[in-house]
Amino acid sequence: MSNPPMYGELLPLDREVHKNLKLDTSQTVVTRVADQNSVFLAAVEFGDACKEYPIVFVRAGEGGPDGKPAVAPLAVLGLKSGVNLFVEGNEWKGNYVPAYVRRYPFAMARLDGNANNLAVCFDSKWAGFNETTGEALFKDGQPTEFLQGAKTFLENFEQETERTRLICNLLVEMELLQDMRFEATLPNGEKLDVEGFLALDEKKYAELPDDKVLQLHRNGLIALVEMHRLSMTNMNRLAARHGGA
Repeated sequence: MSNPPMYGELLPLDREVHKNLKLDTSQTVVTRVADQNSVFLAAVEFGDACKEYPIVFVRAGEGGPDGKPAVAPLAVLGLKSGVNLFVEGNEWKGNYVPAYVRRYPFAMARLDGNANNLAVCFDSKWAGFNETTGEALFKDGQPTEFLQGAKTFLENFEQETERTRLICNLLVEMELLQDMRFEATLPNGEKLDVEGFLALDEKKYAELPDDKVLQLHRNGLIALVEMHRLSMTNMNRLAARHGGA
């Protein structure tokens, strides 16, 4: 089982093996994302995220329409590799915390590569897990209310991830994304050249025929595209936050 960014070692929860497992929720998880300069963002989060973070797209392997690469949206948290400008010590300094971060230290994972075999997993490397202190995950062999709440959150996250995948496929199919680069001068005079991301192709977007515009509207994509466009103004704000970071 591959471990996504932020996670140490994902293991499936087992009601027998982990019957005494507890999670100390007093331990902050934001330190796990302190070296991540971007995280996955579901489409449903664009409205909150666009106020603070640039929302960009990146190629994400195979699976796109007509044999094209799939793409996925990211919330940009820093312009330098390994730098998250929204984590200071044990605190998240942004107003909105992406769901990708909030689901930690749990995640849904496909076992044995089977798309229909999803299991609730936990990061066994996270120090918050123990058998003495915190929220119990099982009681009398059954998931506790705490674990059921985490499972519901994960299921919703997976549903929104799939919806986001379909939305991104439509953007790819309509060829509305293009490679972009961002140049910035930091307050200390350092120049940055950020590449490797996709953003809206303004020319193709403006030239869309009416039937395609109607298709975007009916799929709710017009609003998402506008939130993406608005979010790109946050690039300069990120550059200003970098300072000498």
